[in-house]
Amino acid sequence: MASVLVPTVCPYCAAGCGFFIAVQKGRALGIEYMPDHPVNEGALCSKGNAVLEILDHPDRLRTPLRRKGDGWERISWDEALDLIAKGLGSALKRCGPDSIGFLSSSKCSNEENYLFQKLARSIGCRNVDSCARLCHAPSVVGLNRTLGAAGMTNPISDIANSKCIFIIGSNLAENHPVLSRWVHRARDAGATVIVADPRRTHTTWMADTFLPLKPGTDVALLNGLAHVIIKEGLVNRSYIEEHTRGFEDLVAAMVEYTPERVADVTGIPAGDIVRAARSYAKSPASVILYSMGITQHTTGTDNVQAIANLALLCGQLGRKGTGVMPLRGQNNVQGACDMGALAEFYPGYKKADDPETIRLFEAGWGIEGLPLGKGFAATEMIEKAAEGRLRAMYIMGEDPASSEPCSQNAQTALKALDFLVVQDIFMTPTAKLADVVLPAAVWAEKDGSYTSTERRVQWSSKAIEPPGSALSDLDIICRVAGRMGLDFSYPDAESVLAEINRLVPQYGGITRERLDPHGLVWPCPDSCHPGTPILHAGGFKLDGGRAAFVPVRYRPPAEPISSEYPFILTTGRVTVHHNAGSMTRRSPSLQKREPDLFLEVNLKDAQELDVADGDEVTVASGRGETVAVARLTDGMKRGVVFMPFHFSRTNILTSEFTDDEARIPEFKVSACKITKRD
Repeated sequence: MASVLVPTVCPYCAAGCGFFIAVQKGRALGIEYMPDHPVNEGALCSKGNAVLEILDHPDRLRTPLRRKGDGWERISWDEALDLIAKGLGSALKRCGPDSIGFLSSSKCSNEENYLFQKLARSIGCRNVDSCARLCHAPSVVGLNRTLGAAGMTNPISDIANSKCIFIIGSNLAENHPVLSRWVHRARDAGATVIVADPRRTHTTWMADTFLPLKPGTDVALLNGLAHVIIKEGLVNRSYIEEHTRGFEDLVAAMVEYTPERVADVTGIPAGDIVRAARSYAKSPASVILYSMGITQHTTGTDNVQAIANLALLCGQLGRKGTGVMPLRGQNNVQGACDMGALAEFYPGYKKADDPETIRLFEAGWGIEGLPLGKGFAATEMIEKAAEGRLRAMYIMGEDPASSEPCSQNAQTALKALDFLVVQDIFMTPTAKLADVVLPAAVWAEKDGSYTSTERRVQWSSKAIEPPGSALSDLDIICRVAGRMGLDFSYPDAESVLAEINRLVPQYGGITRERLDPHGLVWPCPDSCHPGTPILHAGGFKLDGGRAAFVPVRYRPPAEPISSEYPFILTTGRVTVHHNAGSMTRRSPSLQKREPDLFLEVNLKDAQELDVADGDEVTVASGRGETVAVARLTDGMKRGVVFMPFHFSRTNILTSEFTDDEARIPEFKVSACKITKRD
């Protein structure tokens, strides 16, 4: 019997790589590559190649569970739904809708995220958010403010057309490996590559100019580049006059950011700052790629706005090979944001505090009394749970007990809730704290659409059945809604997408029948529209059709080093693991390659600490301590150490300081100390 090839989208990073699952007699036997895919052209990274290893994992949740003493009891779906309706309903009745928090998932489909936030708002609850809060919330705020759209401006493949590629705060060669192929193509064609990062990474191997900045000094560097461009007359004057506003304010604000002053702040030689500025400004087509090294700061929104300022100064937008490209971390971070799984936005980035938004969705959903105003962000939900203001939470596919900063405080806050329901595929550290645990299907076990980092909406088809009595997140949400008295009569993901088409203008023409074979790129307002691979070619969706320069000032990180905690801890990803690691650390081939937590330390720092390569060390901060294996390197700046965040022990150390606007934690800068273990 021949296998059937079912098209799907990789569930790990947001590159949106496509491949086929080979299915025979209801089982996934292997993967087949998709050489005509516009992003990965058949290639897959190590995670993509190992993705089927989690499908039949013995740790998969297969039945609903409820807490019984210190253990768990299997229950039916009817029993689980009754408990959820009672738990959420009790909080609603006693303390009102603002006492409940809904945490959606950037691993789930567009349709599931849409329904999840609709469920929250339909019961009057404003507190709905997703893990986008922990990775690219500053991109949503900053790019909407400066450019009028919160997404990558150009497609991934367009990187090959760039003549200057500026990568800042992103180790894409490890974190988005398929994207690095397009950088190599541009470089082979003569493009200049600039990389700014505190570490020497696999990405810096591609760099013609490497800018090893001190963590948390991105605004100083970006403003320094802008200073040089303005002073040397390298601005695109005609573009600025035709397409922007606020230029003179920016010029005034950049005066103080001389290369010499910026060198003192960042640790980068002044000559390298000048060289990078000239390369970016003089190139006929320059692009900026960034990721969480830019966003995960108390100045994350400022960082994003400083990037936009740089692109606008040189007119590097709206054309091939140009643009601003935030590289999303999770497969559907972009889609979760688009679908309104954010505290400050309804679907389509309609502001939650705008009465017109409420009127639009009350009419579209046939529901009166939708909540007006911003709700608690994910980080705020943890704070409010600790304070007793949040009494119940419904968490779908997220693991805040591992992923939140100062994770011990997050665990304490979750334990303080009167009721917690967690919907997931494995018993994560968060699920272990729940009152009710619901077994969900993985991406290969359900239909739905996902939006990649380049705004490409793709359909992923169901290949196999979920294990046991597990259900798709969409089915679970509809059942929970029904038990709470709401009419969520959606037979399938396609019917939900049809409602999205009606209410989310960017997705108006992104219908199911148009998504084969490789999707469409939003905005796509109607069924005749081809999609919009390059944004801003015809102007900006802001007042007067002009983009906005938003000057920002350098501010140091919230937590300075001290005599007690003399090292800067920064966190990030490694090639074979992903996010909190709930899937990749259960993948045997990946776990074998990177089995445990490590700490990268500068060689000279290690010598002073009497630490050798492979030694166990204790890493401590003001929040707690953990144990890691030391890896000595000359690719780390002195005084800076690095830990991957795929292991639950990392975020014991990170600080709870957040960006005032985007409410993202400062994962990239925490003060710590290191001691060798006996």
